[in-house]
Amino acid sequence: MTYDLFIGDRAFSSWSLRGWLMFEKFSIPHRIHMVGLYSGTMSEDLTPLAPARLVPVMRDAQGVVVGDTLAMAETLAERHPRAGLWPENPAARAMARWLVAEMHSGFGDLRADCPMQLLHQWKGFQPSDGVLGDLARIEDLWALARGQFGEGGEWLFGEYSLADVFYAPVAARIAGYDLPIGGAAQNYVAALLADPAFRTWRAEGLKVSYDPRPYTMDLESGSWPAPD
Repeated sequence: MTYDLFIGDRAFSSWSLRGWLMFEKFSIPHRIHMVGLYSGTMSEDLTPLAPARLVPVMRDAQGVVVGDTLAMAETLAERHPRAGLWPENPAARAMARWLVAEMHSGFGDLRADCPMQLLHQWKGFQPSDGVLGDLARIEDLWALARGQFGEGGEWLFGEYSLADVFYAPVAARIAGYDLPIGGAAQNYVAALLADPAFRTWRAEGLKVSYDPRPYTMDLESGSWPAPD
């Protein structure tokens, strides 16, 4: 089965990145359709997919539409049990679902203050106490997963899973705003950003120019701190 996947601008849509990675990383066939998230045509573009109103959205060959990355993830895991979207170990799988759910619903200060952008790294950004609190919680969750289930691989649960899919945009925010984290978390961020799928996504995003650019700040910018 080949799915239709509707996504927004690659350089800025963190939710779309998650949606695409869950197809790309687990070799689930799909066709990409771009939605005008920043050009103002999103409502019109998503009209045939009602009641969907945000990206990403997927549609299967029978016309079944599923929106929201958490619903998409569970649907794909149910339909493709051999793809390995969740860890095989039941305890690891339970924790992975926990981490994914907390990321999906939480870290509001990080989301609000540091919208994902993959163009460059902002220099001199001063994180608020709320952002620092989110970072501390993220580091605790990553350390818990890595400590209990990460042996034998560079990902949160050893093998790449949906947990890594959902935290890839978090890694992009940490890199894009040069946010302070410890060494173990830095290593995990580096692994996510060096992953070939993430690099492909970013390269496609850089092909599009914006005037004005979304999420500009009155700060100096430097090179993206990961391989192109």
